[in-house]
Amino acid sequence: MKNTDAAVLDEPNIHEPTADAVVEPAIEGRPRHTAVGIKEAKIYIDGKFYSEADAKISVFDHGLLYGDGIFEGIRFYNGRVFRLGEHLDRLWDSACSICLEIPMTKQDMTEALLETIRQNHVRNGYVRLLVTRGIGNLGLNPTQCKCPSVIIIVAAITLYHENLYRKGLTIVTCATRRCSPGALNPAVKSLNYLNNVMARLEANLSDADEALMLNDAGNVAECTADNIFVIKRGQIVTPPVTAGALRGITRSVAFEIAAELGFKTLKADITRHDVYAADECFLTGTAAEIVPVVKADGRLIGNGKPGPITTRIIARFREMTRETGTPI
Repeated sequence: MKNTDAAVLDEPNIHEPTADAVVEPAIEGRPRHTAVGIKEAKIYIDGKFYSEADAKISVFDHGLLYGDGIFEGIRFYNGRVFRLGEHLDRLWDSACSICLEIPMTKQDMTEALLETIRQNHVRNGYVRLLVTRGIGNLGLNPTQCKCPSVIIIVAAITLYHENLYRKGLTIVTCATRRCSPGALNPAVKSLNYLNNVMARLEANLSDADEALMLNDAGNVAECTADNIFVIKRGQIVTPPVTAGALRGITRSVAFEIAAELGFKTLKADITRHDVYAADECFLTGTAAEIVPVVKADGRLIGNGKPGPITTRIIARFREMTRETGTPI
């Protein structure tokens, strides 16, 4: 991996915490009263709202039978949906890739999503947006499914405990390899997430917070629910989508923030050695937000604490989530 010193540009006048500063998740953990963590939750299914107890789909839906469908995870903060347009663009791209016709326009989908949030009377949370292939027979031929289903779930979610945002994650490399684009392209956010689930099981069995997934070439692809970034001598590097990394929305936000703060970024193949030898490391994802990594396969990264560049990026991300987005 080629490393160069960062070119530091004029920086915005924002609060810049030190590496030892406390970093809080953008949405605090809260007690779970229901499966979605919201009392009297309303769930959208094909144009109607249902209580959590009454929200049901057919056992013949191919989304259940075969994982035939797509999804997006979307955050909203302070009454605004963060990067909604980008998420819907990616949903439509996934649909195009698997020949799934979404049964509504982007404008209609936007209004349905916003109304679902309104129905749940929350200002901060997470949205799971799904489009299934729809009801068919027990054969896998998708032409049997005539009407795709749209499901929108609003939830309270904290992927990692808030303490991990302060102290950093521990990750391990798993034996499960990232799916090859020649088999199932990781760019498609499909309902078939067994590849990630198997890797997550390995993290659990190793008592780690996350699992690092490699591709068939042995290069780093991503983690089970996050993109990975390493920092070396001021340069920020992340695997390209050709390595098996998802074209993450928060990943793109991290590029924007790095440029704003004057740091060089590079999309390049990296190995486990690059992770071990990094000065800093962090993960990005809609559910995860931006979270530091301080240990990989038993090796401390840097000094074993969230680094100064990571901390600045997280602080700026917090500002963006508070101030920008589509109003609910």
